[in-house]
Amino acid sequence: MSAASRASRASSGGSPRTPAPAPAPAALPTSRGARYAWYGALVVLGALVGTAGGLVQAAWFPAGLLLALLATAAVFYGGLRATGTQVGVVAAGIGWLVAVIVLSFGRPEGDGVFGGGGGELLFLFGGMAIAVICATLSRLPRPTP
Repeated sequence: MSAASRASRASSGGSPRTPAPAPAPAALPTSRGARYAWYGALVVLGALVGTAGGLVQAAWFPAGLLLALLATAAVFYGGLRATGTQVGVVAAGIGWLVAVIVLSFGRPEGDGVFGGGGGELLFLFGGMAIAVICATLSRLPRPTP
């Protein structure tokens, strides 16, 4: 028996020490208004990530594409964790998809963000695949009060 285990047994009255309980998970929004506020914030955040990803993936091609896809995965998985439902992923995905589609239109003068290359297609289809993966993950258990 090691000295550390003897010291812990002596300080706890001779019985083996039980592990401390795990901290309770953060409370998820329970009111309808709070959930709608989360969903609205996730739509805006998804649009911001889609816009930033559309700009970064073309600017720094291989690393920028990876960075854009990692940020996309983070916002989709964060939507799942923040709300505890797949609706959080869908809300972020709607914002992301609207931003990417609007950026792909271009202007009448002919300039646009997406030039139609392989990186742009990987960003578009990769982001949609990440959204589907995050939306099909299992639902998180609701904490009991």
